[in-house]
Amino acid sequence: MSVDYERARLIPSAVFASPRAVRVCADLTREQKVDVLLRWAYDAAELAVAREEGMPGGEEDLQGQILGALASLQADLDPEQAGPTKQHGLPSA
Repeated sequence: MSVDYERARLIPSAVFASPRAVRVCADLTREQKVDVLLRWAYDAAELAVAREEGMPGGEEDLQGQILGALASLQADLDPEQAGPTKQHGLPSA
């Protein structure tokens, strides 16, 4: 069974159980994995903002897992750069 890449790009957590599952997926190219993980990072940042504003939910270490998976794929990211929103996107270096 192959991975539905378009669905994974929209809702990574609906297709993959963890960021590690994205990293080891044989059905995706490296670029596709990075794309899915970046989307997941944005979603995790939104959850972190929601928690900060008093809303429940979200896994505490999810952002760390995503960043670890991206690092293992040697994604060209600059974590010192913060995005323009409260979610702080992960821009490419």
